[in-house]
Amino acid sequence: MNKKELINAITDQSNLNKETVTTGIDVLLCVMSKALASGEKVNIANFGSLSVVEKKVRKGINPMTQESILIPAKKSVKFKAGGELSDKVQ
Repeated sequence: MNKKELINAITDQSNLNKETVTTGIDVLLCVMSKALASGEKVNIANFGSLSVVEKKVRKGINPMTQESILIPAKKSVKFKAGGELSDKVQ
């Protein structure tokens, strides 16, 4: 499901118009992104949590040349599903 499909699904299941739903999703994503960028954890009860993890420098192999390379450290976003979401997926 992409963003457009999500907006249509929410519009169909509520009595909100597309503009309102689009604005709500945009604001939600903006607030969550800013929280994660500042190092905060985002926890949505019964759905899951998002957090920033730091990946260390590690060794890798260039698949084209088989040459050993160093993969630089970086930050990444980790999602952990909540219990209710996990149960629905099962």
